[in-house]
Amino acid sequence: MILFLALFAAQAAGTSPTSPAQRLDACVAQARTDPAGAEQVARTLGRAGEACRGVALAGQDDYAGAATAFTAAARNAELAKEARAADHWAQAGNAWLAAGDAAKARAALDAALAAGTLTALNRGEAYLDRARALVATGDLKAARVDLDLAVKDAADDPLAWLLSATLARRMGDLPRAKLDIAQALRRSADDASVQLEAGNIAAAAGEADRAQAAWKEAARLAPDAPAGRSAANALTQFAGDPKK
Repeated sequence: MILFLALFAAQAAGTSPTSPAQRLDACVAQARTDPAGAEQVARTLGRAGEACRGVALAGQDDYAGAATAFTAAARNAELAKEARAADHWAQAGNAWLAAGDAAKARAALDAALAAGTLTALNRGEAYLDRARALVATGDLKAARVDLDLAVKDAADDPLAWLLSATLARRMGDLPRAKLDIAQALRRSADDASVQLEAGNIAAAAGEADRAQAAWKEAARLAPDAPAGRSAANALTQFAGDPKK
């Protein structure tokens, strides 16, 4: 769920950037393929280039640096009374999550959502990210509230349904978990993480055959990824069962 690039409007092909906004968008476009070069361009833009610098740093896996840049962009936008301040706060929160700092992610996402200017998918993704931060800090009840909002605004995002299903299972709500994992499977059945959780939910419900089938699919889809390895490990419980 990295949203750094999606929050910027695409530049029209062949248009020479002249205004500050156009130069920023051109810098962000460059960051897609040349993050190091875009970082240098961003520095020439001064304060106006902080958002591009954030995208460029994220493209180089410097998520803490990206979060700091997005935070600066958000504060600059607030001072200028620009509507995109909330977008930058959301980007900062997303970057802090990638950097592994849930507390800072929550603070940034609180600011993004408090602004009241995020709409539709962007708002849903911000709720989703804040739910991830809340889960990481142990506030499952608040995360449940945010995920309920996320699946409304970001209904097409399988990750929203996957995390909602996982949280429902952790909170002992298996009927909700089954409904939500079905939505995730409908949208992304070829995702090993979705199949892994489908198996986990089936196992929690005592449905061994369904659990085994889902875990086998997860292991097949991504044998070398964490989800695939977790599924393969879960399947070892059936190793001594001649029926399986």
